[in-house]
Amino acid sequence: MAEERTEETTPDANGGEQPAADGNAERSDRKNKVTPRVSDELMEFMRRGWANTERRDLAPVPQAEHTARRRAALSGRFPGERIVVPAGRLKTRSNDTDYPFRAAVEYAYLTGDQSENGVLVLEPAEHGGHDATLYLLPRSDRENGEFWLSGQGELWVGRRTSLTEAERLYGLPVADVRTVPELLAAATGPVRVVRGHDTEVEAALTDKVTGERDEELRVFLSEMRLVKDDFEIAQLEHACAATARGFEDVVRVLDKAVATSERYLEGTFFLRARVEGNDVGYGSICAAGPHATTLHWVRNDGPVRPGDLLLMDAGVETTELYTADVTRTLPVGGRFSAIQRKVYDAVYEAQEAGMAAVRPGAKYGDFHRAAQRVLAERLVEWGLLEGPVDRVLDLGLQRRYTLHGTGHMLGMDVHDCAAARRETYADGTLAPGMCLTVEPGLYFQPDDLTVPEEYRGIGVRIEDDLLVTEDGYRNLSAALPRTADDVEAWVARLSA
Repeated sequence: MAEERTEETTPDANGGEQPAADGNAERSDRKNKVTPRVSDELMEFMRRGWANTERRDLAPVPQAEHTARRRAALSGRFPGERIVVPAGRLKTRSNDTDYPFRAAVEYAYLTGDQSENGVLVLEPAEHGGHDATLYLLPRSDRENGEFWLSGQGELWVGRRTSLTEAERLYGLPVADVRTVPELLAAATGPVRVVRGHDTEVEAALTDKVTGERDEELRVFLSEMRLVKDDFEIAQLEHACAATARGFEDVVRVLDKAVATSERYLEGTFFLRARVEGNDVGYGSICAAGPHATTLHWVRNDGPVRPGDLLLMDAGVETTELYTADVTRTLPVGGRFSAIQRKVYDAVYEAQEAGMAAVRPGAKYGDFHRAAQRVLAERLVEWGLLEGPVDRVLDLGLQRRYTLHGTGHMLGMDVHDCAAARRETYADGTLAPGMCLTVEPGLYFQPDDLTVPEEYRGIGVRIEDDLLVTEDGYRNLSAALPRTADDVEAWVARLSA
């Protein structure tokens, strides 16, 4: 990586920064602390000879009509109130390197933009409704030298979209984000802000907002996403299709993982995610052997051995930030042992029961209860829990071996709509357009003395992404096999 350079600067008249161009001026280098000099001649040379790269051929982003409709719904919910939704800022990974930026979900959902530092502001309009303005950082200034002297200048991190280009892309007025703190500090009347993403924005609103009112905004934006529109459904379909290809990539290199570690599988899936999407939607779980009993095993540094099961939970995130969330458990050596198949078949049966309960008008919790009943029945049948089954379920005893809920909403967050009220989500009713996972599992810890030794260290989960339709559901991840026989045939075919 090239060394990042920063300058001694003074504010310019436009709110930017003016590098010290004095031939005797020194500048600091964040990496090696040297102080090279910038001559007047070099400053002048860098100002000249740049072509005009403004693009006038840009069409609106595909989701522009949907983001406009979403902003209108938000406007209707909070009439007469100023609404502030920031994208967030870069976060330091270490010293002078940053984590890759991912825009706040609420901001991307309402704008289609993913730029760091962006802020969406809905101002109450005089005759009702709101006037929406998107505030972004303009192109790097060629006059003041920011484009080559700042560590975030365009010669260091790439060209930014101009404000006029952004207006064409996102279909709403765009202004300079550097004016936002002053604008918000001067704001009067009721204001709501999405918290947790931009401390500078929140500081400008310190005396104007309340936690209770801001939480109402967060909850509303979360509940807006419960039912997906056509654009979102297409994104989730693409995410699931790419994820299926990523799983196939993994199966093809199982022999390489046996020779190395779980990390080989993680890296293989990540390549697919970057080629066909933006990233992985969450840290991939590539859990072999007893690691499969750890629900969120993301260290992925253990061995992959023939005879073990591999539990892989991973999802491709699209360039528009919608993620799949799929789990398959497969035999590394190509064949399930008798006890592995016994556990696998029980989880498969539970998933079948859960999926059968997914339909419009059903209670959200129905699929969880259906899957848990099957698992409890098998645990009692195997003598691992004392029945009857209703007693086990009433006391929740099966949870020692099942641990987690059977699914969750899915969308721009892997656990989407997390701020929704209980009555609209966990205690709510399924409706067409909702997308959720169904993912029962059984996990027998390596040190669990309540089960016979042959069970210990076995972990199985099967997870698919379901879209609720008018007459039931559609399995978006159905391209991947689920039955034990089909999984074995799949591994044999791709490993040949």
